[in-house]
Amino acid sequence: MKNKKSKLITIATDEEYLRQKSAFVDVKKDSNLIEELNTLRDYCKKNDVLAMAAVQLKIPKRLIYLKNANLEIVNKIQKDSISENERKYDEARFLINPVIIKKEGLTDYWENCASCLDYCGRVLRPYRIEVEFDDLDGCKKHEIFEGFASTVLSHEIDHLDGILHMDIAEEIKEMPLEERKLWRQTHGYKIYSKTGNYNLLKKNFG
Repeated sequence: MKNKKSKLITIATDEEYLRQKSAFVDVKKDSNLIEELNTLRDYCKKNDVLAMAAVQLKIPKRLIYLKNANLEIVNKIQKDSISENERKYDEARFLINPVIIKKEGLTDYWENCASCLDYCGRVLRPYRIEVEFDDLDGCKKHEIFEGFASTVLSHEIDHLDGILHMDIAEEIKEMPLEERKLWRQTHGYKIYSKTGNYNLLKKNFG
């Protein structure tokens, strides 16, 4: 089956579409699922993203492709000191119907988003999340994601609920790519706590 041509949705082109809640997928009955997953994968492979929620490509289903949650490689990208092999790094993971069922700890990172143009926001996220999701066979999986992977996936799961990182940011700045790279060299990923109730920690932050 030939993949549909994917087109990124942004706040400039269709913010209302981005703010919808994506639908849960019946893995065994959805006849378009494989084609849509391939569309999502192909876009991520061809573009400089860490992960992508399907709704950003005008597929309003609870699908995520995880490409790069390796903080060491991300930091090298910011410093333009990355090798060609590292640039091709790809975790190549699909998460279908992901739901966060537990959050712990507290981290801080200046996030950006392909759909939100040059708007960069300092967002507090859990250090550790427990995620329930379906695999390609429709089997339920539980997995723990920690550190930067928790930040990346939390950002994408928010997309599935129509939430943009700007909505929950402590601060927002408009910064083009090169300025953002320099900014992140002195404003990197911070861990405040690896344990404890995330919601309580965030409430009491500062």
